Amino acid sequence: MLRSVTGSLLLPSLASVSGSAGAANLTGGESTSSAPVQRFVGIANLLGFQQKHWFPETTGRDYQQTRLLEPLMEQRERFTLYRGLDHGLRGGHFAVHTFLSGVLHHESKNRKDRNVTLDQYLAEAIGGDTRYPSIAVGSEGGIHGGCQLSWTRSGVRVPPITEPEALFDLLFVDEPSAERQKSKRNSELQASILDSVLEEAGDLSKRVNREDEDKLDEYFSSVRDVEKKIQLRKKWADQAKPDAPLDRPVNRNTVDDLPILYELITLGLQTQSTRIATLEIGGSFLPQNLGIDKSYHSLSHHGNDDSTVDLLVQLETYQIQQFSKFLDRLSRMSDGDQSLLDSTAVVFGSGMGNGSSHTNSDLPIVLAGAGYQTGDYRVTPGNGLTKGPLCNLFVDIAQKAGVSTNQFGISTGVYS
Repeated sequence: MLRSVTGSLLLPSLASVSGSAGAANLTGGESTSSAPVQRFVGIANLLGFQQKHWFPETTGRDYQQTRLLEPLMEQRERFTLYRGLDHGLRGGHFAVHTFLSGVLHHESKNRKDRNVTLDQYLAEAIGGDTRYPSIAVGSEGGIHGGCQLSWTRSGVRVPPITEPEALFDLLFVDEPSAERQKSKRNSELQASILDSVLEEAGDLSKRVNREDEDKLDEYFSSVRDVEKKIQLRKKWADQAKPDAPLDRPVNRNTVDDLPILYELITLGLQTQSTRIATLEIGGSFLPQNLGIDKSYHSLSHHGNDDSTVDLLVQLETYQIQQFSKFLDRLSRMSDGDQSLLDSTAVVFGSGMGNGSSHTNSDLPIVLAGAGYQTGDYRVTPGNGLTKGPLCNLFVDIAQKAGVSTNQFGISTGVYS
């Protein structure tokens, strides 16, 4: 029964029978009671953007428009553009999943917080009183097994919602009464099973040695994740979802679906269904639906061929146009005496710097909304003692969201 919530919860195999272990700390930082309501959206694509056509040559507020930034110029005063920030990693496609964490999944096992991503980290602090603490949107097709933008503190990938119909149903369609009653009974049964699991694990924790404490702590963290999901599901079981302000969309393809996915994320934020969302444009994004007869991946390996780069820029421009419309939509929605964008930090970019050479450095970063509406272009030296990781900026985002922390991922300080 628990497998349907977050996978198997079999007790880990432990070599020892003496010592002690406890549950992992799940907060990552204390939320301050005086913090304003904040929201976070993380958006990325798998293959980056053409650096030559993305980054301006001059810094400050008077930076010049580039070919790829052109669709964003109407929103110019609503974001800050960054250059020189990355995670200091290599791995090409296999490191793209670090965009919101700074940590490679296969190197995260012995880390306290594993490779938790910023969206999940913030969801623990500010997402708990919404129906969905976070929503991940993306695809399961394409390169290397689908989108991997979002990861929990237990080191588990958050599977994305892949189509507009499913996201619409999640936000606006209530289960029939019989199904709700069945879900409630299942939740009660799962909670009872979980109590037994925790009792057994707690007894075991009194008999393990230090070598096995970390393994058991990791297990406790997974159990706590399940516990929170069960409690949340029980809390919202009898509460109706908001009325849908639009008709149920029809699934088409990853290109034509992108605008409606943005709109549904916007509505999810506006209706307080969630405060945290991610959207990853993966390898299944089909250029053919833009009239380009090549695959996204093959275009990214352009070898500086001008005609291929032009096609890739056309594809990337479409993605940026939809992002620009998303920012405009948030800015036109009211959130009390301010706009929805004013209370939402939006990160846009990629874990890939140069798709053609498979580098993960010099990442494209746009940070819009709450506290980042400066109109500036800021460049951090690409190397040397003054270079700071992208995670330093993530610490600043967390602090603005009311989380009392000075560390996230591989941060070395706070970017401000």
